[in-house]
Amino acid sequence: MDRILIIEDERRLAVSLEDFFRTQGYEVFRAGTGGEGIRLAAEKAPQIVILDIMLPDMSGYDVCRKIKEKTAAARILMLSAKGEEMDKVLGLELGADDYMTKPFGVRELLARVRALGRRGDAGDGAEIERYVAGDVTIDLKSYQVVRGGEAVTCTSMETKILRYLIAHRNEVVTREKLLDEIWGYDVFPTTRTVDTLIMKLRKKIEADPSAPRLIQTVYGAGYKFTG
Repeated sequence: MDRILIIEDERRLAVSLEDFFRTQGYEVFRAGTGGEGIRLAAEKAPQIVILDIMLPDMSGYDVCRKIKEKTAAARILMLSAKGEEMDKVLGLELGADDYMTKPFGVRELLARVRALGRRGDAGDGAEIERYVAGDVTIDLKSYQVVRGGEAVTCTSMETKILRYLIAHRNEVVTREKLLDEIWGYDVFPTTRTVDTLIMKLRKKIEADPSAPRLIQTVYGAGYKFTG
């Protein structure tokens, strides 16, 4: 279940959005101040943050920057009653992924949230470029893995899966979730496709692919990156 954090001091709007997204199957957390929002973002690691620019204790821009520093994989959609171009540009420069001006329709907001969940090479975690686990260095920008001093090249699809698993490390990711996030709704590969790519990745990043340490199988559920 995807997690959404709503940081909005207008209580009626925040409660309304909370109720709406729960009916859509999301796990929702709500904060009325920037400080509380930063704390919840660190504790709950939401995939999506809906963030109002005008907050009582601090600027939404500062909240955006702090959340991105601590939870880089989170996708941030900023809300504002302002419509000036510079407000939007500043938000995006600070790490926001999308921007909506009040008033807005909840169906459009839902569409934007769903699009953010699918955005990037692997949904969440598009900001991650390099990851080190023991003697393995994974460069997601150059599609290259160095293991024990030897370099191997990953395909684009393998890199997308790695990026997503790393962004959700220590979380169980189902095969269906990988299919949805990596391939999207309009393409219909099978779960066998996921298993095949995971097997290829293990040969490239695991010291012993038959006893994987980084990409572990959670039987009956999916996979978990534990590096």
